[in-house]
This record gives sequence, C-alpha cells and structure tokens, in this order.
Amino acid sequence: MSEQPFSRLAPFIQDYIYTHGWTELRQVQIEACQVIFDTDAHLLIAAGTASGKTEAAFLPVLTLLHQNPSETVGVLYIGPIKALINDQFERLNDLLKEADIPVWAWHGDISQSRKQKLLKNPQGVLQITPESLESLLLNKNTELIRLFGDLRFVIIDEIHAFMGSERGCQILCQLTRLSQFMQQPPRRIGLSATLGDYALAEEWLQSGTKTPVITPEIQSGQRQVRLAVEHFYLLNEDKLAISPSQLGRQEEGKKSPVPPKSGGQSPVPPLARGVRGVSPINPYYRYLFDISKSSKCLIFVNNRTQAESAIANLRQIAQAESYPDVYHVHHGSISPSLRETAEEAMQGNAPAVTAATVTLELGIDIGQLERVIQLDAPLSVASFLQRLGRTGRRGTPADMRFICTEDEPLGEEWLPAQIPWQLLQCIAIIQLYAEERWIEPIQPIQCPFSLLYHQTMSILASMGELSSAALAQHVLTLPPFAAISQDDFRQLLRYLIDIDHIQLTEKGGLLVGLTGEKIVRNFHFYAVFPYNMEYSVRDASQEIGSIVIPPIPGNRFSLAGRTWEVLEIDVKRKTAFVKQVEGIASSSWRGGGGTIHTKILERMRRVLVENIEYPYLQPQAQKRLKAARNLARSAQLEQDNILFLERSTCCIFPWMGTVAYRTLERFLNFFVRYTLDIRSIGGVSPYFLTLKLGKNSLEQLRDEVKSFCEKDLTGYDLVSSEECPRLHKYDEFIPNNLLRQAFICDSLDVAELREIIKNW
Repeated sequence: MSEQPFSRLAPFIQDYIYTHGWTELRQVQIEACQVIFDTDAHLLIAAGTASGKTEAAFLPVLTLLHQNPSETVGVLYIGPIKALINDQFERLNDLLKEADIPVWAWHGDISQSRKQKLLKNPQGVLQITPESLESLLLNKNTELIRLFGDLRFVIIDEIHAFMGSERGCQILCQLTRLSQFMQQPPRRIGLSATLGDYALAEEWLQSGTKTPVITPEIQSGQRQVRLAVEHFYLLNEDKLAISPSQLGRQEEGKKSPVPPKSGGQSPVPPLARGVRGVSPINPYYRYLFDISKSSKCLIFVNNRTQAESAIANLRQIAQAESYPDVYHVHHGSISPSLRETAEEAMQGNAPAVTAATVTLELGIDIGQLERVIQLDAPLSVASFLQRLGRTGRRGTPADMRFICTEDEPLGEEWLPAQIPWQLLQCIAIIQLYAEERWIEPIQPIQCPFSLLYHQTMSILASMGELSSAALAQHVLTLPPFAAISQDDFRQLLRYLIDIDHIQLTEKGGLLVGLTGEKIVRNFHFYAVFPYNMEYSVRDASQEIGSIVIPPIPGNRFSLAGRTWEVLEIDVKRKTAFVKQVEGIASSSWRGGGGTIHTKILERMRRVLVENIEYPYLQPQAQKRLKAARNLARSAQLEQDNILFLERSTCCIFPWMGTVAYRTLERFLNFFVRYTLDIRSIGGVSPYFLTLKLGKNSLEQLRDEVKSFCEKDLTGYDLVSSEECPRLHKYDEFIPNNLLRQAFICDSLDVAELREIIKNW
C-alpha cells in the first residue's frame, strides 16, 4: 500500500480499503489525492474505464469532509443519468457505512419524503441530475444559502457526455448561479474515460472561475482486447427501422433512404414463423443468438427500435430452442422498474443479455461482463471506447463483437448503395483509435439561444421582478453566453414581452408573463432537451414503458422486447392498456442520427482504397470488404469524388463529416442548382449526395464545386432570409434572425468545407 496518500485518508476509508482486500491504491487515486490534499486547484481525472476514477475523486474529498464537516451540503455530484446516480449511491453508501456523512440521491424517481429529509437537514453528499438541480434553483431560491452555502466540491461525472451540449452549458450556468450563495467557490472535479483533447475539457471545467485545472498524467497499462467484426445482409422482411445501412435507390429529391416495401414490418414477420418451423431462422439473428447465449452480454444499439427488434427475436429463438428467458431491454422509454430489473440481472452472476442504447454506456457498474456486442457502427470513437469499457474489467480481456448490416441487394442498386457504409465506419473507428489513440474533440456551442431563453426564464421565475439591466447582468455573465451581445439579448427580451412570456411592469421591471408561467411551472421545463409526449403503456399488473403513438386497439407493437396487443387507449390520461401476446411486432421512436466527425469519413475512404487486411474481420466481413474494394477500384473512387451513376444522374462522395456535408449540401442548393439546372439533390448524410443534372456535364459540376474555394462566402450566404431552423427545445420562442445566427455558427462550417475541397 502506498504509504503517503493512504496514511492521509480518513480512518473509515482505510478500514474500507483493508476490508475489501485492496493491495494498493491505483495510480489515478494517488495522483488525485495529491492534487486534492496539496493544492487548491480544480481536478480533471482522465483515465480509462474501470481505472478507479470514482474512488479517486471521492476518497480524498470525503476525507476532507470527515476532518472538517460542512454546515450544508458539502459535495455536489452531478451525473448524466439516473442509473449512474443510483449505482454511485449504492457504492457511496457502502463506503460511508461507518462515517457520519449522509448521501442523498435526488432525481425524478426519488420519493418526496426522502427529498424532504435532505431539505430539513442539508449535509453530506448530494447526487443529482442537471434537471433536478434546475428545479432546486428555480423553486428553492430563498433556501439556497442554507442548502449550499458551505459547498466544498462539485464532482461532474462523465463530463464528455456534457461538453459540447446544451445540457453541459446548463450545468455551467447552474454552477455560476449557485456560486453567489456560497462562502467561497467550490473546487470542481471532472471525470471521464473518453476525452480526446484535455485542454478543451480543462477550459470547460474551469468556466466561470479563475481557479487552474490540474490533469495528472495517468499511465494506462496494456489491456488485452478481443475484437471481431462480422457482416450480414438484412432481408427485406426483417427490417424494423430506417438506418444509414439502408441505402437503396431513392425517390428523386428525397434525402433519406426508401422505407421497406409494403409500409414496413408486418406484425408477425417470417422470423417468428421460422421459430414455429415454417421457415429457417434468419442468419443475422442466429449469429447474434449464438454469440450471446448462456453468457452475460450487453448488446449496444444506436436506437430504441433496434433494441426492441434484437431482444424480441432473441427471445423467440431461445423459446423455440428451450433456452431460459434471460433477455432485457434498457432505454429511455422503458419503465424505471423494468430498467432496474435489467440492471440487477446484469450485476448478478447468472447469464443475462440486455440490449441498450446510451443508457448503459455511461459509467454504471454492471459487473463482470463476458462480452459486448455492437449492432452496426457507433457514431464516434468516444462511443466505441465507452462501450468497449463495459467489458474486460477485473483483469479479464475486453471482448467486443460488431455486427454490421446493409440491405439485401436486389441487383439494381446504384453505386452508393453497393458500398457497405456501416462496415467501413466500424473499421475506421477501430483503426483511428488503434493507430493514433484519436478521440473526437468536443466543440463548444457558440450561440445557445434556446438555453438563453431557458436560463432567462428560470432566473426571472426564481428571483421575481428584475430590471432589464439586472436581468442582463444575471444572465449574460453566465459562461455559455460569452458570445451573445447585449443587442441580441435586448432583442430577445422585447420578443418575449411581445409574446407574453415576460411582462413589463408599470415601474419598468420585468416579470414572468402569464403565457411564460405555463411554460416555467411545468416540470418538463427543468430539462433543456426536448420532451416527446409519449403514451404510458400498462398491462394488468405494471407499467411497461412508453411509446410515442400507440396503434389502435387490436393492433400490436413491441416494447421491452415483448409483443403487446392494444386493448384500450385512454387519450386523457395518455395511457395505452395492453396484454402480452406471442409473435414479433414493430415499434419506432423519433430521434436524430447524431454528428460524425470528418476524420472518421476520411479514414473510411482509406479503408475502402487501401489493401491492408484487418485481423479482427470475420469471414463474411472480409468477403464483403474485398468486394467493396474491387468495386471502388473499378469505379475509380480513389481518383475522383464525383462520378456518373447513369444517364444524367451523378453522385458526390465528399468523405467529410456531418457539419461539412451539411454545408456542401447548402452550397449546391443555393449556388449550383440553378447554374447547372440541377433537377434534384438527394443523398444520405454524410456518406454521399446524388444529383440529377440538366444538360450540363460532369466536368462543369466539378468546376462549380471547386469554385467554392474561390468564392468569398460565409455561412450567411447559405441560409435564406426566410429560414429559421428550429433544432432545440425552446427555439420556437426565439426571433427568427437569432435562430439563423445560431444555425450558421453551430451547424455550418464554411472554413472546414473550403479546406476539404482544396484537397480534392
């Protein structure tokens, strides 16, 4: 045991360490102790998954709290999801059994009686989500000194999940607002396993303070990793969701893939019939079943629909082959009780298979996993590392399998539909980390106007009447609004007065208006992310979860990996009453695809044109990549970004990320469409664009695209004066010209596009 840091820890922590058989403190814990004990700096702990980051933060912090108890809440822990808070709550309770330091979890699933106990006697550690913290700031303004006046530390877990998002900006606003109620500013500790640029994270963590940030250098030991990538074609009847892998021929002018024929998935697809002996099981689900059966396995998916489909099919195969039902689904539309059931199953020792979205990607200890499976490619290297980090704990090798899919070929596909985009993306993400240890840098938001509305209304509702100057002082000094001018804020206030969200009093003060009250006093206001009004789904005994639009009575849908028939819809209570039935049905949820970095697309191109063999590719993936490379050579994709498909239709392969792709698409629409008489522009972001030309040649199109580098264009030239893109929760309450400004600053990148085209 390393003497110096260990000897400085509180006696109850030393006892805990001995009792749990620790032979030594890990390097990350030693380094964290030295920063917390010997400096007044903020601390950024950037170390791999299962490296002991949580203990590194809490061991020295709880020691100081034990030595000098705080008069209020002493430590504020902010976590991104309820499941992570629940997990950390149990771990801290175990650690603090012998200490007089209470731990409080606070989020939407915690009872009011438990919350009242904290409010009566605020001490110890408070673990909270940003949404619940917003509720306290808004509703308990007069009690904040009593609650947080002696706050010593703020621990922000999984800070990569907050950086570059409105939710992360919300946290920075909250910490600045809280600071006015404190005796002295608390020190901040940020935790993450997937940071690409430490400087950006340090800048984010320091926001609004002058305290320096120390990031100890943590030597990561060599970790044994087992990777395997396989490829399958999805049969038409097995498709439950539109995904980037579905790249068949598109309607003219459409920008999204064609949905399955006959309107989508039938209530009981051929797989279900195959289980009953009528037709064979689809090889895709057969393979997924074989690599997950009789084990503890986590299946990561990119959307909720994919999770439901995977578990429903696996459960049917298990039932047909007399395997036990060990299958669970974990995503945001599953009821808390069923999510907890899945978590408990994964923390146990018996076989369990759970399909999850990002809800199990972040931090929660799910015990000793045997394997992680990823269906299709993750969107980022950071996500790949987070998911890989769920396995390979406690000294065992990390084991991760990828299954990449694309549509079953019909024999008439255009060139872009013959490229296995998901397979290329998967390989590119693995190689970028294996070769360069590269992780996406997280870009800050420049113009968070939706959050500006949110914080303006929250401050005004919590503080009561304020002059416009006082309100501006409270709002514009918050770190995320550094780039927003007084004039822009003044315009927003005038607009909010016009729509009665803010009221101008006779004395010239500002109050929340009657219309604004309806927004602010709704509990959905606390979150800055959009809320979809979903129907609660209940059977006779319990809540199953929720769904956006339930089918009419008599029809079926899938939820929690099972099939339900609708018995009754209660529109007033937004509730669907159901019964469980046999077979497989489909469900779908709204949701965007996220942003892919340019470096991933550039590496995908290299994967397609280089001759390197990757040892983790399985036979079908090897065969598919070889065929794609032969196709790329014959089409001369290495030499040219713009190719004819047939007659007057051509295709642009930009090999650029989502933001640059969006910028190029707008340039084509605003400046090239009419010059070259382009009849339609379609494509799948960020992989390719299709254009139907008039009488003009491919060479003219190349010249026009390359002319972008010579044109003195800005983002304002690519957005019409009538446009007002509404992308965030409160954009409907923002003046149109400010929305255009936000879209130009944060959703377009003229400089990046210019640099990429120069190299074409």
